[in-house]
Amino acid sequence: MEVVVIGGGPAGRSAAMEASQLEAEVTLIEKDKIGGKCLHKGCMVVCGLNDVAKFYLDSQNYQKQGMISEIPEINFSEVTKRLRDTTGKIKKVLEFETHSTGVEIINGEAHIQKDRVVVDNKEIPYDKLLIATGSRAKIPPIRGVENAVTYADLPYLEDLPEKLLIVGSGVIAAEFASIFSSFGSEVRVFCRSQFLKMLDPEVKEYVIKNLLPGVDITEGARVNEISNEGLKIAQQTVEGQVLLATGLTPNSEIAQNMVKIGDHKEILVDSHMQTSNPCVYAAGDVIGGVTNTPISRMEGVIAARNACGISSTMDYSWTPQSISLYYDVSFLSPQDHQAGTVATIPGSAGPGSFWRVLEGKTGLTKVSVDLDEGFITGVSSVSPSSRTNMAYLAKMIRDGYKAPDFDDFLEVHPSTDAVYKLLRFFGEYI
Repeated sequence: MEVVVIGGGPAGRSAAMEASQLEAEVTLIEKDKIGGKCLHKGCMVVCGLNDVAKFYLDSQNYQKQGMISEIPEINFSEVTKRLRDTTGKIKKVLEFETHSTGVEIINGEAHIQKDRVVVDNKEIPYDKLLIATGSRAKIPPIRGVENAVTYADLPYLEDLPEKLLIVGSGVIAAEFASIFSSFGSEVRVFCRSQFLKMLDPEVKEYVIKNLLPGVDITEGARVNEISNEGLKIAQQTVEGQVLLATGLTPNSEIAQNMVKIGDHKEILVDSHMQTSNPCVYAAGDVIGGVTNTPISRMEGVIAARNACGISSTMDYSWTPQSISLYYDVSFLSPQDHQAGTVATIPGSAGPGSFWRVLEGKTGLTKVSVDLDEGFITGVSSVSPSSRTNMAYLAKMIRDGYKAPDFDDFLEVHPSTDAVYKLLRFFGEYI
């Protein structure tokens, strides 16, 4: 069985390694860098910048409380340089890991023919093809949009923007608003619709008030024009560097003439990650839907298994998601929202939140439960540990755990996880 995977990001790399471990002959083609958008332009970039932002905010807090005498200065050009150095080193680790499973990696741009892929005049035949070409920043039809930057440009910035104008309303907009406002930039966010509409309203209010306190957010804003000086909204001109955070566009052009493409340029697949062409599978951002790294990895694994003759189905229920701010903002709900009885408590003091107790800013946790059946129907948590906690909680809920099952739950202390406290509370009434 010869399997060719196009794209070396989370979906493609996971698919290639899975197929190789299932004894297929696997060739992975990547035209840029192994690791894809996540490592070099997306989540890991946010992770690196966010670590520096948290350190800077903590330093300000420690100085305010009289525990240190000076606040360190940020050398922004050195931050972005070290960021690129670090992602480059991680790339080498990923290459070694991929090679070690028996995958052949080819660098170059792939062109698909009927039963083969061509890279630099080299023909690579395949029995099954897996497309994991990811996505790119979505560029809205705004006059002068070429004057704006996107997330892909941020790792190469030399100077910290004095004023940053973010166009967008989702996770990317919130994360960069948090990072750059923490660094000292004057940040404004312009949303065509509602800001962070995926969040519970109470959680959203907490986020805006406590985690984005210096950020000016305008909802229902329509940007008319972008220039080197800033942007124009209605009749008002606002000065600053414009950053587009208006979503993602799937890189599906490579498959335009061989599989069905959706209205948003996504490659259409079934629950087995199979396209309209029975020999072709697709996974990751190129198929749209929930675009995050764990989902892409799982889609890649599912696609590889099916391509190798092992029936496997993708399950999107209870997908844990998060936003990287000073505290992680994590949330979990089924695809079809279910009602339940709701309880909310402040976040716990502990690692990462202890020195915010005096300000009353330790986070927030909110849980909803169906008291008749004991089913957990929704969870939101703002805390330093919520990202990790939410992943395990999602697995437990999928496996049938109910609120009363947490009666004998033992946490590792000290912890900032407050979810189990609420579930114990609900368990007493069920």
